Amino acid sequence: MKCFLGRLVPVGLLLAFSNLIRAETATSWHPAKAPLMTRWAADVSPTNAHPEYPRPQLVRPDWQNLNGLWDYAVRPVGTGKPDSFDGQILVPFPIESALSGVMKTLGPKETLWYRRTTKIPQAWQGRRIRLLFGAVDWHCKVFVNGREVGQHRGGYDRFAFDITDCLHWNGPEEITVQDSDPTEADQPRGKQSLKPEGIFYSPSSGIWQTVWLEPVPVECIESLWMTPDPDSDVGGLRLRVSVNNLSDDLRVEAVALDGKVVVGRVSGAAGAEMVLPIPKPRLWSPDSPFLYDLQVTLKKGGQKVDEVSSYFGMRKVGLLKNNQGVACITLNHKPLFQIGTLDQGFWPDGIYTAPTDDALWSDIAFLKEAGFNLMRKHVKVEPDRWYYWCDKLGILVWQDIPSANNATPEGQREFEVELSHIVKDQYNHPSIILWVLFNEGWGQYDTQRLTQSLKTLDPSRLVDDASGWVDTLAGDIVDGHGYPGPASLEPEARRATVIGEFGGLGLVADGHCWSSNHWAYRLEPDAQALGEDYAQLLQKVWNLHNLHGLSAAVYTQTTDVETECNGLLSYDRSVAKLDAQFLSQANGVGRRPLHGLVIVPDAISSNVIWSYTFQVPGSNWFRPDYNASGWKQGVAGFGTPETPGALVRTIWNTDDIWLRRQFELGTQDLRDLKLEAHHDEDLEVFLNGVLAASLPGFIERYEQFDLLPEAIATLKPGLNIVAVHCHQTTGGQYVDVGLILPDKPRLPGP
Repeated sequence: MKCFLGRLVPVGLLLAFSNLIRAETATSWHPAKAPLMTRWAADVSPTNAHPEYPRPQLVRPDWQNLNGLWDYAVRPVGTGKPDSFDGQILVPFPIESALSGVMKTLGPKETLWYRRTTKIPQAWQGRRIRLLFGAVDWHCKVFVNGREVGQHRGGYDRFAFDITDCLHWNGPEEITVQDSDPTEADQPRGKQSLKPEGIFYSPSSGIWQTVWLEPVPVECIESLWMTPDPDSDVGGLRLRVSVNNLSDDLRVEAVALDGKVVVGRVSGAAGAEMVLPIPKPRLWSPDSPFLYDLQVTLKKGGQKVDEVSSYFGMRKVGLLKNNQGVACITLNHKPLFQIGTLDQGFWPDGIYTAPTDDALWSDIAFLKEAGFNLMRKHVKVEPDRWYYWCDKLGILVWQDIPSANNATPEGQREFEVELSHIVKDQYNHPSIILWVLFNEGWGQYDTQRLTQSLKTLDPSRLVDDASGWVDTLAGDIVDGHGYPGPASLEPEARRATVIGEFGGLGLVADGHCWSSNHWAYRLEPDAQALGEDYAQLLQKVWNLHNLHGLSAAVYTQTTDVETECNGLLSYDRSVAKLDAQFLSQANGVGRRPLHGLVIVPDAISSNVIWSYTFQVPGSNWFRPDYNASGWKQGVAGFGTPETPGALVRTIWNTDDIWLRRQFELGTQDLRDLKLEAHHDEDLEVFLNGVLAASLPGFIERYEQFDLLPEAIATLKPGLNIVAVHCHQTTGGQYVDVGLILPDKPRLPGP
């Protein structure tokens, strides 16, 4: 088990006591059988279901974990508390998951009821008792000893109720939760679906994060707002401590520590922003993810009434214009090229809930070892401990706001409320550097207004208004998607250019699949082909960065998910389709300017100029001695916008285009020379007047092709001619070619 920091695991006797009172029934529990299970499923039991303290940036020493076995019942919507229950469910796993022990889908017209009892330690008397939920999907009402203590709507944010006035204290306390989750109503739901297929997956209803009890003083700390500000005179942390009472005699003190050494302290009024000085701060980054410890004390009349532990990282996120005149993303005032994965956060045995904390850690650790520095958390929000591991291990996070239909005024209000709660919940994590407001047009509305609202709510981070599809020119990012890609949108001086999704290369991991049906954006026959194609994609990503100012690229994806098999890991995390060492080599190879020797650059590699014409030329147009002085000049590639995988810089919308370009050679060995091309439709390429390649039809991405040896034989030191003809009949159209001597990547295996 990868333990949390010692000071933040105050489970002690309270957790053991909580588990003992349900020990009789625990022995009869067993998980249901999902189509696929992870290795961590064997570690899950009613006595150790996510035992870690769930809120690592606001820790109190006394608490009681309520994860474990609860009674459950499924009844029609509108019926009252059931007289009897259907069985037991293991919290915090959603009812649809195998690890819940139930594995039943909750229908849109059904209500899920939970019930359990617990005892409150007598030592807690005199304090207020809170019942806290990490997340419940979607609309729940909570009762204690038969009295309603509150209700909550929203599947991704934590909430709490003060239950003190409902307690007996001298016997078992009954907690009941009533939950409904239509899933496909007008509510934020991400990729959950009642009919999972393709890019939509199984739903997760009910309690899916930790439930716990916690005693707090009558006057207590409610939350911390921490904004690192290393640019201040002393390098400080802007800190606001919110409390549940606005009394004038409440004061807060905060102490920052590097290990056991105090490096800064500040005191001030509760609720007011203070600056905690950190002289010569150690900056947080993926290469050096240093975290400071933080102790915050609330005092009344000089006497301590509450205290919490936390941590923070010092880092600054921003934009600057690079030497190419385009905007780029910076961390601590330095450009940082980001290569990451799209991370769905689904599990075959727990669906939305990872089996264990080790499982949460494992995905992040694999990506770090594989040379990634970014995870895009895709239309889902994780438990706090997932973000803790990102903070601790040092990986950047782009946090998507879970998508919804947003088809009604009520749905839009719900989306905006949940958006604000998500930002407030995750605000303090240094790993999160960017919010993604909308994904691929799903439920997109009022984009400019909501982008500005999000930037006002959190001015310390960047905002991507729309990842893929409908760009409204708002926010800090211009974000394109393309499969397999990569293809970048035009760089800008004001907004950083990123590829929010690309890749999707699939490989079936036999024996580790969710079902016999599987798909990917492009299926590969074996690991060798997967490795070669992955390395080529990353070559192009680095070329786009080095030559066009691309700031980041997000590969689809970390793991397989249900029938989707384009993960770097199998869905059960048992198989790494490409090993971490190979991925690290491929991901980092572009730190030198180019990967392979470019003989004739294409549009991905450079702003290359060609002579071109749409008029039928003479019959010898491809020969070196042809006079093309009347042709126009244009920058590659040539075609119409929206053609899949295209990087259009010069419009071509006629039936045919002819292209010519001179290039100069030295004394290179060209026997392995390749044609790199993207064509829609029929393509002919000539070298020095000799046919080098004839490619019928169309493709939707850049690929490498062999050249005819008789054409390669014409190449000589000095000036040479490449000539191209492309013909198209219908639909999109595009042509771009280059010549490259590719490096041979070292693939995994002997």
